[in-house]
Amino acid sequence: MNFKILKQFLALAETLHFGRASDECYVSISALSRNIRHLEEELGVSLFNRDNRTVVLTQEGQKFLKYARDASSQWNLIRHELTDNPDQLSGEISLYGSVTASYSFLHELLRRFRIAYPIIEIKLRTGDPEHAIAHVLDGKEDLSIAAQPANLPRGLAFKSIATSPLLFIAPIEQQVPNVPTNTPTTPEEWASIPMILSESGVSRARVDEWFRQLDVSPRIYAQVTGNEAIVSMVSLGFGIGVVPKIVLDNSPLVDRIRVLDVTPELEPYDIGLFTLKKNLKNPLVDAFWRLM
Repeated sequence: MNFKILKQFLALAETLHFGRASDECYVSISALSRNIRHLEEELGVSLFNRDNRTVVLTQEGQKFLKYARDASSQWNLIRHELTDNPDQLSGEISLYGSVTASYSFLHELLRRFRIAYPIIEIKLRTGDPEHAIAHVLDGKEDLSIAAQPANLPRGLAFKSIATSPLLFIAPIEQQVPNVPTNTPTTPEEWASIPMILSESGVSRARVDEWFRQLDVSPRIYAQVTGNEAIVSMVSLGFGIGVVPKIVLDNSPLVDRIRVLDVTPELEPYDIGLFTLKKNLKNPLVDAFWRLM
């Protein structure tokens, strides 16, 4: 098996886009397409259905994806075991986190990791924090940074990095009559206010529970992915939102919103690093884990 082609397959399977996959693998689109065709010929099946606009994994491609991820992980392990200098770690690890996590935690973590392990390559992907755990469970990334859920999925390891309060935020100036700039005082007031909340995840679960305790059905104005979008919509006066404090600490719009003094307070975020327990057998993943 040519592991360069295997990496190209993994890149295409994750991006489902020949242009982005070719950029990621530093090969031309024509070379990537040719290599994928050769791989399909070798296997005797089609791994992708593609036309001029879409690329989709076939059922056989989904099965091969699991093999490819396992083989890539084992390849890194055996390379480390056979190297002439086993104390000098080399290879690649992948990490997923939100833009906020990149600003708040990853800069310092990656700086320290680069000093300690200069020849390990780090593949960083940013996106919605609500997808962070799924990326690890699905084998798309070795590690991810996110908030700890109430119930940790089986086989997943978690290591805390920091705690961040969850805050109710409002616009600093009233732009719409039913969007106040001060803290509502009665359940009736809360029921009338348009809320801008996360679609899902830890934050949404805690806000929903907070409203249940108040015996209020919140008036949902918008459900969004990404805490930065919540800050933006609140600053424009569309409603009241809930975000972790670390998002505000790194937001360019922090001067356009105010934090509401709400009781009872929402349970804070416990933010940390996730990986599969079996991934800790990989010395590269374990090195990053221990460095924290």
